[in-house]
Amino acid sequence: MFDALKALGNPMELMRKARELQDKMQQIQEELARRQISADAGGGMVSAIVNGRLELVKLRIDKSKIDVNDTEILEDVIVAAVAAAQAKAANMMKDEMQKMAADAGLPPGMLPGQ
Repeated sequence: MFDALKALGNPMELMRKARELQDKMQQIQEELARRQISADAGGGMVSAIVNGRLELVKLRIDKSKIDVNDTEILEDVIVAAVAAAQAKAANMMKDEMQKMAADAGLPPGMLPGQ
């Protein structure tokens, strides 16, 4: 931490470090965007897969577990599965950003989304 404070006296070094951190953060975000995270709801009735950008990329419905006459419950289970997958992906992203911040010597909470 004290080494980071020393860099405050050298604006060029501070700019270089900031640029390195920005590049590393962008690299991690791109890597996370390629990952796929899944979650299910309704006892496996519905599985949702999202990417690291929290975008839904696939939805699977187990036809053997649904009642075609009860679409309301199916709708609720779909929403629950998507929300669960997005929450898992968001936590994964938060954990990766915390690791990156720790590796860079930053105190917790210094990066957005921590």
